[in-house]
Amino acid sequence: MSKIVAVTAGAKGVAHTHLAAEALSATAQALGHQIRVERHSAEGVEAPLQGAEIAAADVVLIAADLRIEDVRFVTKPVYRTSTARAVTQTAAVLAEALALTGEETPQMTTDTGQRPLRVVAITSCPTGIAHTFMAADALKKTAAARGWEIAVETQGSVGSQNALSAAQIQAADLVVIAADTHVDDSRFAGKKVYKTSVGAAVKGAAKVLDAALAEGVVLGTNLADTVDALKAQRAATRSGPYMHLLTGVSYMLPLVVAGGLLIALSFVFGIKAFEVEGTLPAALMAIGGGAAFKLMVPVLAGFIAYSIADRPGLTPGLIGGMLAVNLNAGFLGGIVAGFLAGYVARWLRDAIKLPRTLEGLKPVLILPLLSTAITGLIMVYVVGTPVAAILAAMTAFLQGLGTTNAVVLGLILGGMMAVDMGGPINKAAYTFAVGLLTSSTYAPMAAVMAAGMTPPLGLALATLVAKNRFTAEEREAGGAAAVLGLSFITEGAIPFAAKDPARVIPSIIVGSAITGALSMALGCLLVAPHGGIFVLAIPHAVTNLGLYALSIVIGTLVTTGLLIALKKPIPAEERARS
Repeated sequence: MSKIVAVTAGAKGVAHTHLAAEALSATAQALGHQIRVERHSAEGVEAPLQGAEIAAADVVLIAADLRIEDVRFVTKPVYRTSTARAVTQTAAVLAEALALTGEETPQMTTDTGQRPLRVVAITSCPTGIAHTFMAADALKKTAAARGWEIAVETQGSVGSQNALSAAQIQAADLVVIAADTHVDDSRFAGKKVYKTSVGAAVKGAAKVLDAALAEGVVLGTNLADTVDALKAQRAATRSGPYMHLLTGVSYMLPLVVAGGLLIALSFVFGIKAFEVEGTLPAALMAIGGGAAFKLMVPVLAGFIAYSIADRPGLTPGLIGGMLAVNLNAGFLGGIVAGFLAGYVARWLRDAIKLPRTLEGLKPVLILPLLSTAITGLIMVYVVGTPVAAILAAMTAFLQGLGTTNAVVLGLILGGMMAVDMGGPINKAAYTFAVGLLTSSTYAPMAAVMAAGMTPPLGLALATLVAKNRFTAEEREAGGAAAVLGLSFITEGAIPFAAKDPARVIPSIIVGSAITGALSMALGCLLVAPHGGIFVLAIPHAVTNLGLYALSIVIGTLVTTGLLIALKKPIPAEERARS
């Protein structure tokens, strides 16, 4: 084992200085050597070498792109190279430096046993131009020096690159998120995850990886976490237009929920109370209907475009969505605007090539200007009028449905809510109902929420009244499923359906279809798009509240009855299994 002192100094900013230092430190430590690195950059000298450290060193390694005074190293063998070579050929650089001492460099080994440690990482900074990629490079270099396998997804200003696949995440032993922005970690449920800043990864990738091993936390595995994990797995398999639509819907939902509940709260004082200016009901209606609901379509469009083109799609998508509102094209116009803006922005992002020095202009000037102009002009002159006419016709048809047709529509929407419990068919029914709220069509929303509550509620009840048909683990999960059902989280049924799809899925489809049909037949209306049982306590949020609750109870009982009839008793030893 040798003692090495090193100096790194990049000629252009701080990036090369730190990358070279991290690469040398990680590789030398992996080889079993002691090393201390002094860093020179525009920010000054960091971690300067002490005289005692130099005196004890066997060799001095200078990786610099500018002149470094070496008089203090006069009694030591000195090896010089560039920062670029120290980053890209680290092991060779160390071997050549150590050759000056007559020591041979051993082969690097890993401490992970039969196979290398597998790491996946995400790096992201607010501007996304430099530090995102510097952190990614530092983590890759340090992990490679240790013999680890690593894949890094960068979330920069021009979008995500090298996106992690479901297979890579599944195989990973460790997840590192080095970010100064929000990064969704739901797809890493069940994995050991460590979060830090992007700056920490740039300046100390080795310390970050060490801390990740020692301090990483495994995301929980209770029923709610299992549901989240299954939802994340589903999301990872989605692609194309459906994935983009669901991304927009997921970002839109909080606005719809907040706006709907505030509108419902304004009705507490009377259905027409909001018409009196200056009153609390009027203020609540202004917040919910006048602000939140008006933002619903722009946010839907903006995040559809964001899903397609990442950050460059957000601005034209938001503006295209607002144009859809102004043109009375509603949620249909918002969907069109989102896809239009996303594909235009992505094409411009890929087609426009600039010198490296001007690349920073693309995300803040060129792409927003051009993509917004193109999207806006097409919305105004081509899309707006015909889509508004289609929306008006559809709204008139739905509001004029007779009882028989309403029951059929309720059957279809209700069954769709249970087919895949949060999957494409479920989300299609829910998005359809939510979109109609902007045109004051409330019956489909009532049918959809009621039908979405019954699958987990029916399963929870079945685990209580037919315990011999469920394992101890499933019976324990029944309580959590009840809470999820009451909260209108249909995905609470997924773990049960995954274990016994042939019996569970038909049972919950029939129960939900009956619930949706009853809700429509009984004339139930719902102004709030979410909340489950908790929204029912708000006066006037639901029309025909007693009959609406009855439809949910009947659907739950039908689901439970079918589960009892279709599922067979299981052996006692299997029922006791935890």
